[in-house]
Amino acid sequence: MSLFELIKIRFLSFFRDIFVYHTNSLEFRAKIIASVVAIRNSINKCEEEHLYKLAYKTYKNDDARAKILIQITKEYISKIIEKNELDINSLIKNIDDTIKKSKKLVYKINIKELKKFLNCTENDEEIHIIQKRIIEFLQSEIREYSKSK
Repeated sequence: MSLFELIKIRFLSFFRDIFVYHTNSLEFRAKIIASVVAIRNSINKCEEEHLYKLAYKTYKNDDARAKILIQITKEYISKIIEKNELDINSLIKNIDDTIKKSKKLVYKINIKELKKFLNCTENDEEIHIIQKRIIEFLQSEIREYSKSK
């Protein structure tokens, strides 16, 4: 990525509420991904690769939006890892509250893609189990709120 692209993505990320359309959807997707990835004190190479694949798959025709999704997700992960303003429990509570307010957001949760992150943690049983539980929670949110749309 060129320096100009990096500055552009950082700028758009910082001012996303003003310059990025449907920022709530993008923000929600970032929270979902971060809730699965930010369990340990770092994001491993496998998880990072899958994050990139997921972002570009989600926004096939919009590179800038995919890059912003990656940036926002990494921001959430950093906040959780550094225990700066956010922890995993409050993020999950925030996801639940957001879905309660806007039930249609459950359709933005891609369980199939989130399960691919599990392949990155097979060697760490504790992290793997926590990730599975978070994905199960997200599946229950989909079951509960997709009915009551």
